[in-house]
Amino acid sequence: MAKDIPAVAAGNQVRSVAKALMILNLLAEHQREMSLGEIAKEMQLAKSTVYGLLATLRDFGYLEQSPEDGKYRLGTRLFVLGNVVADSWDVRKVAAPFIQSLVDELGETVHLVVLDKGEVLYIDKRECTKSLRIVSQVGTRLPAHCTGVGKVFLANLPAEEVKSIISTKGLSRYTKNTITEFHLLEEELKQVRQQGYAIDNEEIMESLRCVAVPLRDYTGNVCAAISVSGTLSRFEGDELESIVSLMVRIGREISLHLGYRA
Repeated sequence: MAKDIPAVAAGNQVRSVAKALMILNLLAEHQREMSLGEIAKEMQLAKSTVYGLLATLRDFGYLEQSPEDGKYRLGTRLFVLGNVVADSWDVRKVAAPFIQSLVDELGETVHLVVLDKGEVLYIDKRECTKSLRIVSQVGTRLPAHCTGVGKVFLANLPAEEVKSIISTKGLSRYTKNTITEFHLLEEELKQVRQQGYAIDNEEIMESLRCVAVPLRDYTGNVCAAISVSGTLSRFEGDELESIVSLMVRIGREISLHLGYRA
């Protein structure tokens, strides 16, 4: 990994800072405690160099060291900073009361999502005690092509950007309903643009249907999306039409609070 550290001259980056950040990324990717030797091996750096970086990160709270075996893990300081970042996202603050009202009215799970590096990233989740328990959590990443929120984003991106995302991420199949051919996805996205909402019809998970709508900021760009999810039996016929109507209305209201003016 050390060879991936950018040269200072190439991007005005400080190599020691770059190495420290790579250690944080390494621990985040492995999602477990790691020893000095393991980290040094992965980084392809001398233990003495890595030790100094680890000690500095530990002293500032970005890492914690186990008193039993001396291994390192991510520290609570990162959690604090993460919450600061999360709280600074206006879309979360603005959308929060609307999301809760949807949960209270529909009794189903509601997600708030952004598009990040071609994938959908879940930044808020609210669920009713009576709703279908969905295996998702804040921080979860899912493909865009087979989720309602993902299709909302793709439908509002330039065609070339959509092609680039699909070329990189592919069209993996998760269920029998997953769209795995690009021309069919294009047709689906055209329909999403026309109707202003997207439906995930058992495309990521069997027996699960989702309705998603875009949230637009003051520039008119889709900055986020919300979705409500439930079982097929609760998301069909007149009830589905009612849910779609409510979601479209709430999506517009949140967008207005984000400064969007049609």
